[in-house]
Amino acid sequence: MYVPVETAQNSRIMIVDDEMANLKLLEKMLRAEGYTNLVSISDPRQVRDAYCAEPTDLILLDLNMPFMNGYEVMAQLKELEDPLLPPILVLTAQGSRDFLMRALNEGARDFLSKPFDRYELLARVRNLLEAHLALRLTFDKKGVLEEMVRKRTAEVIQSRLEIVQRLGRASEYRDNETGRHILRMSHSAALLAKQIGWSKERCDLMLYASPMHDLGKIGISDTIMLKPARLTDEERAIMETHTTIGADILSGSNNELLETARVIALTHHEKWDGSGYPRKLSGEAIPMEGRVAAIVDVFDALTSIRPYKKAWPVEEAVEDMRINSGTHFDPNLVDHFMTILPGILKIRELFSEP
Repeated sequence: MYVPVETAQNSRIMIVDDEMANLKLLEKMLRAEGYTNLVSISDPRQVRDAYCAEPTDLILLDLNMPFMNGYEVMAQLKELEDPLLPPILVLTAQGSRDFLMRALNEGARDFLSKPFDRYELLARVRNLLEAHLALRLTFDKKGVLEEMVRKRTAEVIQSRLEIVQRLGRASEYRDNETGRHILRMSHSAALLAKQIGWSKERCDLMLYASPMHDLGKIGISDTIMLKPARLTDEERAIMETHTTIGADILSGSNNELLETARVIALTHHEKWDGSGYPRKLSGEAIPMEGRVAAIVDVFDALTSIRPYKKAWPVEEAVEDMRINSGTHFDPNLVDHFMTILPGILKIRELFSEP
Protein backbone atom coordinates (compact mmCIF):
# COMPACT_ATOMS: atom_id res chain seq x y z
CA MET A 1 0.00 0.00 0.00
CA TYR A 2 1.45 3.40 -1.01
CA VAL A 3 2.00 5.89 1.81
CA PRO A 4 2.56 9.55 0.77
CA VAL A 5 5.92 11.06 1.78
CA GLU A 6 4.22 13.93 3.61
CA THR A 7 2.23 11.46 5.67
CA ALA A 8 5.38 9.62 6.72
CA GLN A 9 7.17 12.86 7.57
CA ASN A 10 4.27 13.92 9.82
CA SER A 11 4.53 10.67 11.75
CA ARG A 12 5.23 10.81 15.47
CA ILE A 13 8.68 9.40 16.21
CA MET A 14 9.74 8.80 19.81
CA ILE A 15 13.48 8.81 20.58
CA VAL A 16 14.51 7.19 23.88
CA ASP A 17 18.14 7.54 25.03
CA ASP A 18 19.64 8.60 28.35
CA GLU A 19 22.49 10.49 26.59
CA MET A 20 21.44 14.03 25.64
CA ALA A 21 24.11 14.16 22.94
CA ASN A 22 22.59 11.13 21.23
CA LEU A 23 19.10 12.64 21.43
CA LYS A 24 20.26 15.90 19.82
CA LEU A 25 22.14 14.04 17.09
CA LEU A 26 19.16 11.87 16.18
CA GLU A 27 16.82 14.85 16.22
CA LYS A 28 19.12 16.79 13.89
CA MET A 29 19.38 13.88 11.45
CA LEU A 30 15.62 13.27 11.37
CA ARG A 31 14.67 16.95 11.07
CA ALA A 32 17.11 17.34 8.18
CA GLU A 33 15.21 14.54 6.43
CA GLY A 34 11.88 16.35 6.95
CA TYR A 35 10.56 14.60 10.06
CA THR A 36 9.04 17.23 12.36
CA ASN A 37 6.90 15.38 14.93
CA LEU A 38 9.68 14.19 17.24
CA VAL A 39 9.49 13.36 20.95
CA SER A 40 12.80 12.95 22.79
CA ILE A 41 12.88 11.18 26.18
CA SER A 42 15.99 10.80 28.32
CA ASP A 43 14.24 9.04 31.25
CA PRO A 44 12.87 5.64 30.14
CA ARG A 45 10.35 5.70 32.99
CA GLN A 46 8.42 8.36 31.04
CA VAL A 47 8.00 6.29 27.88
CA ARG A 48 4.75 4.53 28.80
CA ASP A 49 2.91 7.72 29.76
CA ALA A 50 4.21 9.59 26.71
CA TYR A 51 3.13 6.75 24.47
CA CYS A 52 -0.37 6.61 25.99
CA ALA A 53 -0.77 10.38 25.63
CA GLU A 54 -0.66 10.30 21.82
CA PRO A 55 -0.40 7.63 19.09
CA THR A 56 3.20 6.96 18.10
CA ASP A 57 4.36 5.57 14.75
CA LEU A 58 7.99 4.63 15.46
CA ILE A 59 10.23 4.27 18.52
CA LEU A 60 14.03 4.59 18.41
CA LEU A 61 15.20 2.89 21.60
CA ASP A 62 18.50 2.57 23.41
CA LEU A 63 19.08 -0.59 25.46
CA ASN A 64 21.58 0.37 28.15
CA MET A 65 19.88 3.06 30.30
CA PRO A 66 19.53 3.80 34.04
CA PHE A 67 16.26 3.12 35.93
CA MET A 68 14.91 0.91 33.12
CA ASN A 69 16.74 -0.76 30.27
CA GLY A 70 15.35 -1.06 26.76
CA TYR A 71 14.05 -4.58 27.32
CA GLU A 72 11.96 -3.39 30.28
CA VAL A 73 10.58 -0.52 28.21
CA MET A 74 9.49 -2.97 25.50
CA ALA A 75 7.87 -5.19 28.13
CA GLN A 76 5.86 -2.22 29.46
CA LEU A 77 4.64 -1.35 25.99
CA LYS A 78 3.65 -4.96 25.29
CA GLU A 79 1.48 -4.94 28.40
CA LEU A 80 -0.69 -2.24 26.80
CA GLU A 81 -1.88 -4.84 24.24
CA ASP A 82 -2.16 -2.16 21.59
CA PRO A 83 -3.13 -3.85 18.27
CA LEU A 84 -1.19 -1.10 16.47
CA LEU A 85 1.94 -1.09 18.61
CA PRO A 86 4.54 0.79 16.52
CA PRO A 87 7.80 -0.77 15.31
CA ILE A 88 10.80 -0.39 17.61
CA LEU A 89 14.25 0.26 16.14
CA VAL A 90 16.91 -0.55 18.72
CA LEU A 91 20.03 1.64 18.62
CA THR A 92 22.78 0.43 20.94
CA ALA A 93 26.51 0.12 21.38
CA GLN A 94 25.91 -3.54 22.33
CA GLY A 95 26.55 -5.25 19.02
CA SER A 96 26.84 -8.90 20.02
CA ARG A 97 24.53 -11.55 18.61
CA ASP A 98 23.05 -12.26 22.04
CA PHE A 99 21.89 -8.65 22.44
CA LEU A 100 20.55 -8.64 18.89
CA MET A 101 18.52 -11.83 19.31
CA ARG A 102 17.12 -10.82 22.70
CA ALA A 103 16.03 -7.43 21.36
CA LEU A 104 14.28 -8.99 18.36
CA ASN A 105 12.65 -11.68 20.49
CA GLU A 106 11.32 -9.16 23.01
CA GLY A 107 9.63 -6.84 20.55
CA ALA A 108 12.14 -4.92 18.46
CA ARG A 109 11.46 -4.82 14.73
CA ASP A 110 15.00 -3.81 13.71
CA PHE A 111 18.46 -3.31 15.22
CA LEU A 112 21.37 -0.92 14.54
CA SER A 113 24.70 -0.90 16.35
CA LYS A 114 26.34 2.37 17.36
CA PRO A 115 28.06 4.12 15.75
CA PHE A 116 25.60 3.81 12.85
CA ASP A 117 25.64 5.12 9.31
CA ARG A 118 23.32 8.11 8.81
CA TYR A 119 21.96 6.90 5.47
CA GLU A 120 21.35 3.40 6.77
CA LEU A 121 19.47 4.78 9.78
CA LEU A 122 17.26 7.01 7.62
CA ALA A 123 16.52 4.15 5.22
CA ARG A 124 15.44 1.88 8.06
CA VAL A 125 13.34 4.64 9.62
CA ARG A 126 11.62 5.24 6.27
CA ASN A 127 10.94 1.53 5.67
CA LEU A 128 9.60 0.93 9.18
CA LEU A 129 7.35 4.00 9.02
CA GLU A 130 5.93 3.08 5.62
CA ALA A 131 5.15 -0.45 6.77
CA HIS A 132 3.50 0.76 9.98
CA LEU A 133 1.48 3.51 8.31
CA ALA A 134 0.26 1.06 5.67
CA LEU A 135 -0.86 -1.23 8.52
CA ARG A 136 -2.58 1.68 10.24
CA LEU A 137 -4.41 2.64 7.04
CA THR A 138 -5.54 -0.96 6.59
CA PHE A 139 -6.68 -1.11 10.21
CA ASP A 140 -8.59 2.17 9.88
CA LYS A 141 -10.29 1.01 6.67
CA LYS A 142 -11.24 -2.24 8.35
CA GLY A 143 -12.82 -0.24 11.18
CA VAL A 144 -14.74 1.91 8.71
CA LEU A 145 -16.00 -1.15 6.84
CA GLU A 146 -17.01 -2.86 10.08
CA GLU A 147 -18.93 0.24 11.13
CA MET A 148 -20.67 0.38 7.75
CA VAL A 149 -21.63 -3.29 8.07
CA ARG A 150 -22.86 -2.72 11.63
CA LYS A 151 -25.03 0.21 10.58
CA ARG A 152 -26.39 -1.65 7.58
CA THR A 153 -27.14 -4.71 9.69
CA ALA A 154 -28.93 -2.51 12.22
CA GLU A 155 -31.00 -0.98 9.43
CA VAL A 156 -31.96 -4.42 8.10
CA ILE A 157 -32.90 -5.60 11.59
CA GLN A 158 -34.95 -2.47 12.23
CA SER A 159 -36.76 -2.83 8.90
CA ARG A 160 -37.51 -6.48 9.66
CA LEU A 161 -38.84 -5.61 13.11
CA GLU A 162 -41.09 -2.90 11.71
CA ILE A 163 -42.55 -5.39 9.26
CA VAL A 164 -43.07 -7.90 12.07
CA GLN A 165 -44.76 -5.33 14.30
CA ARG A 166 -47.03 -4.12 11.52
CA LEU A 167 -47.91 -7.72 10.67
CA GLY A 168 -48.88 -8.21 14.31
CA ARG A 169 -50.99 -5.07 14.27
CA ALA A 170 -52.82 -6.30 11.18
CA SER A 171 -54.23 -9.18 13.23
CA GLU A 172 -55.03 -7.00 16.24
CA TYR A 173 -57.07 -4.55 14.16
CA ARG A 174 -59.59 -7.35 13.78
CA ASP A 175 -60.70 -6.95 17.40
CA ASN A 176 -58.65 -4.04 18.77
CA GLU A 177 -59.02 -0.68 17.12
CA THR A 178 -55.63 0.76 18.10
CA GLY A 179 -53.42 -2.32 18.17
CA ARG A 180 -51.98 -1.22 21.54
CA HIS A 181 -52.55 -4.71 22.92
CA ILE A 182 -49.56 -6.12 21.05
CA LEU A 183 -47.31 -3.36 22.41
CA ARG A 184 -48.36 -4.03 25.99
CA MET A 185 -48.23 -7.78 25.53
CA SER A 186 -44.83 -7.89 23.81
CA HIS A 187 -43.10 -5.55 26.26
CA SER A 188 -44.63 -7.42 29.19
CA ALA A 189 -43.45 -10.73 27.72
CA ALA A 190 -39.91 -9.39 27.40
CA LEU A 191 -40.03 -8.10 30.99
CA LEU A 192 -41.20 -11.48 32.30
CA ALA A 193 -38.52 -13.25 30.25
CA LYS A 194 -35.90 -10.99 31.82
CA GLN A 195 -37.28 -11.72 35.29
CA ILE A 196 -36.80 -15.47 34.83
CA GLY A 197 -33.18 -14.99 33.80
CA TRP A 198 -33.21 -15.08 30.01
CA SER A 199 -30.35 -13.46 28.11
CA LYS A 200 -30.86 -10.07 26.49
CA GLU A 201 -30.86 -11.73 23.06
CA ARG A 202 -33.60 -14.16 24.06
CA CYS A 203 -35.63 -11.39 25.73
CA ASP A 204 -35.37 -9.39 22.50
CA LEU A 205 -36.72 -12.40 20.60
CA MET A 206 -39.77 -12.41 22.88
CA LEU A 207 -40.22 -8.69 22.38
CA TYR A 208 -40.09 -8.92 18.60
CA ALA A 209 -41.78 -12.29 18.04
CA SER A 210 -44.73 -12.05 20.44
CA PRO A 211 -46.56 -9.34 18.43
CA MET A 212 -47.42 -12.10 15.95
CA HIS A 213 -49.06 -14.36 18.56
CA ASP A 214 -52.54 -13.80 17.10
CA LEU A 215 -51.54 -13.53 13.46
CA GLY A 216 -53.92 -16.37 12.60
CA LYS A 217 -56.89 -14.15 13.41
CA ILE A 218 -56.67 -12.78 9.89
CA GLY A 219 -58.12 -16.14 8.83
CA ILE A 220 -61.19 -15.86 11.10
CA SER A 221 -64.39 -14.24 9.80
CA ASP A 222 -65.64 -10.93 11.19
CA THR A 223 -68.93 -12.50 12.24
CA ILE A 224 -66.97 -14.47 14.82
CA MET A 225 -64.20 -11.99 15.58
CA LEU A 226 -66.55 -9.06 16.23
CA LYS A 227 -69.50 -10.90 17.75
CA PRO A 228 -70.65 -8.84 20.79
CA ALA A 229 -71.66 -11.94 22.74
CA ARG A 230 -70.30 -15.31 23.79
CA LEU A 231 -69.40 -17.65 20.98
CA THR A 232 -71.24 -20.87 20.36
CA ASP A 233 -69.31 -24.15 20.64
CA GLU A 234 -69.03 -24.30 16.86
CA GLU A 235 -67.84 -20.69 16.66
CA ARG A 236 -65.39 -21.30 19.49
CA ALA A 237 -63.90 -24.26 17.62
CA ILE A 238 -63.40 -22.06 14.55
CA MET A 239 -61.91 -19.30 16.66
CA GLU A 240 -59.41 -21.70 18.16
CA THR A 241 -57.99 -22.46 14.73
CA HIS A 242 -56.29 -19.05 14.73
CA THR A 243 -53.38 -20.75 16.56
CA THR A 244 -52.72 -23.27 13.79
CA ILE A 245 -53.43 -20.73 11.05
CA GLY A 246 -50.84 -18.38 12.54
CA ALA A 247 -48.32 -21.20 12.95
CA ASP A 248 -48.83 -22.26 9.33
CA ILE A 249 -48.25 -18.72 8.09
CA LEU A 250 -45.01 -18.47 10.08
CA SER A 251 -43.71 -21.98 9.42
CA GLY A 252 -41.01 -23.08 6.98
CA SER A 253 -38.43 -20.43 7.85
CA ASN A 254 -34.90 -20.85 9.21
CA ASN A 255 -35.11 -17.38 10.73
CA GLU A 256 -34.93 -17.57 14.55
CA LEU A 257 -37.34 -14.69 14.99
CA LEU A 258 -40.02 -16.22 12.78
CA GLU A 259 -39.55 -19.65 14.37
CA THR A 260 -40.01 -18.14 17.83
CA ALA A 261 -43.12 -16.35 16.58
CA ARG A 262 -44.45 -19.64 15.20
CA VAL A 263 -43.99 -21.39 18.54
CA ILE A 264 -45.75 -18.57 20.38
CA ALA A 265 -48.63 -18.44 17.88
CA LEU A 266 -49.16 -22.19 18.20
CA THR A 267 -48.83 -22.59 21.98
CA HIS A 268 -49.95 -19.41 23.76
CA HIS A 269 -53.42 -20.91 24.36
CA GLU A 270 -52.15 -24.17 25.83
CA LYS A 271 -52.80 -24.59 29.56
CA TRP A 272 -50.63 -25.97 32.34
CA ASP A 273 -53.21 -28.68 33.17
CA GLY A 274 -53.56 -29.81 29.54
CA SER A 275 -57.03 -28.35 28.92
CA GLY A 276 -55.89 -25.74 26.41
CA TYR A 277 -55.66 -25.83 22.63
CA PRO A 278 -54.80 -26.74 19.91
CA ARG A 279 -52.73 -29.77 21.08
CA LYS A 280 -53.73 -30.02 24.76
CA LEU A 281 -50.12 -29.91 25.87
CA SER A 282 -49.50 -29.77 29.60
CA GLY A 283 -46.79 -28.72 32.03
CA GLU A 284 -43.27 -28.38 30.73
CA ALA A 285 -44.30 -29.93 27.41
CA ILE A 286 -45.54 -26.43 26.59
CA PRO A 287 -42.60 -24.38 25.26
CA MET A 288 -41.53 -21.68 27.69
CA GLU A 289 -42.18 -19.02 25.05
CA GLY A 290 -45.82 -20.10 24.94
CA ARG A 291 -46.13 -20.16 28.72
CA VAL A 292 -44.70 -16.66 29.07
CA ALA A 293 -46.93 -15.31 26.29
CA ALA A 294 -50.02 -16.94 27.81
CA ILE A 295 -49.69 -15.10 31.12
CA VAL A 296 -49.14 -11.61 29.74
CA ASP A 297 -51.69 -12.10 26.96
CA VAL A 298 -54.46 -13.16 29.31
CA PHE A 299 -53.71 -10.42 31.85
CA ASP A 300 -53.88 -7.74 29.18
CA ALA A 301 -57.01 -9.26 27.64
CA LEU A 302 -58.75 -9.32 31.03
CA THR A 303 -57.94 -5.67 31.72
CA SER A 304 -58.89 -4.47 28.22
CA ILE A 305 -62.21 -3.77 26.56
CA ARG A 306 -63.38 -6.33 24.00
CA PRO A 307 -66.53 -6.40 21.83
CA TYR A 308 -67.97 -9.04 24.15
CA LYS A 309 -66.89 -7.67 27.57
CA LYS A 310 -65.85 -4.73 29.70
CA ALA A 311 -62.35 -4.27 31.06
CA TRP A 312 -61.71 -5.92 34.43
CA PRO A 313 -60.20 -3.90 37.28
CA VAL A 314 -56.53 -4.76 37.79
CA GLU A 315 -57.21 -6.22 41.25
CA GLU A 316 -59.77 -8.68 39.87
CA ALA A 317 -57.48 -9.68 37.01
CA VAL A 318 -54.61 -10.30 39.44
CA GLU A 319 -56.85 -12.45 41.64
CA ASP A 320 -57.98 -14.44 38.60
CA MET A 321 -54.33 -15.06 37.70
CA ARG A 322 -53.68 -16.38 41.20
CA ILE A 323 -56.74 -18.65 41.07
CA ASN A 324 -55.63 -20.11 37.74
CA SER A 325 -52.01 -20.61 38.80
CA GLY A 326 -51.26 -24.32 38.35
CA THR A 327 -54.26 -24.93 36.10
CA HIS A 328 -54.16 -22.40 33.27
CA PHE A 329 -50.71 -20.97 34.00
CA ASP A 330 -47.27 -22.22 34.97
CA PRO A 331 -47.32 -21.52 38.75
CA ASN A 332 -43.65 -20.59 38.86
CA LEU A 333 -44.18 -18.00 36.12
CA VAL A 334 -47.20 -16.59 37.93
CA ASP A 335 -45.00 -15.97 40.99
CA HIS A 336 -42.49 -14.14 38.82
CA PHE A 337 -45.30 -12.19 37.16
CA MET A 338 -46.55 -10.98 40.53
CA THR A 339 -43.03 -9.85 41.41
CA ILE A 340 -42.82 -7.61 38.33
CA LEU A 341 -46.47 -6.47 38.44
CA PRO A 342 -45.48 -2.82 39.05
CA GLY A 343 -43.40 -2.95 35.86
CA ILE A 344 -46.29 -4.55 33.98
CA LEU A 345 -48.61 -1.76 35.10
CA LYS A 346 -46.08 0.86 33.95
CA ILE A 347 -46.06 -0.77 30.51
CA ARG A 348 -49.85 -0.76 30.56
CA GLU A 349 -49.84 2.96 31.33
CA LEU A 350 -47.22 3.71 28.70
CA PHE A 351 -49.19 1.98 25.94
CA SER A 352 -52.66 2.81 27.20
CA GLU A 353 -55.58 3.12 24.82
CA PRO A 354 -56.00 6.66 23.42
